[in-house]
Amino acid sequence: MKIIEKSDEEILEIANPLWADLVKWSNAGKYGEFVKNFSQSLAFGLNQMEVGKQFAKSELTRNLSEDYDFLGTIRRGEHVTVLYRQRSTKREGEWLGRLVLGDEDGEVKIFGASIF
Repeated sequence: MKIIEKSDEEILEIANPLWADLVKWSNAGKYGEFVKNFSQSLAFGLNQMEVGKQFAKSELTRNLSEDYDFLGTIRRGEHVTVLYRQRSTKREGEWLGRLVLGDEDGEVKIFGASIF
């Protein structure tokens, strides 16, 4: 079954562990682990040097809280966007986390991830 055909509950069973891994590896600054569930197109499109600089310079991306909340899903085309309320361990406030999931070679992969 394609990701867009799954219920929100089924999507969360997939998305939550992927988001938890992104938070974990972003905090640790481990690029190889951070991108391990990325789609081929996303992984090839990223510049490892630029992502490494972001890990090194961004207080937010190295201090993400494991305290986040699911806000909703958006289905568009072949992808599902999962939205999270994300917090930081060092900065006050809340951010919007976005995880874009899709199917690739029979597996669910990350086609986009960001924090605003």
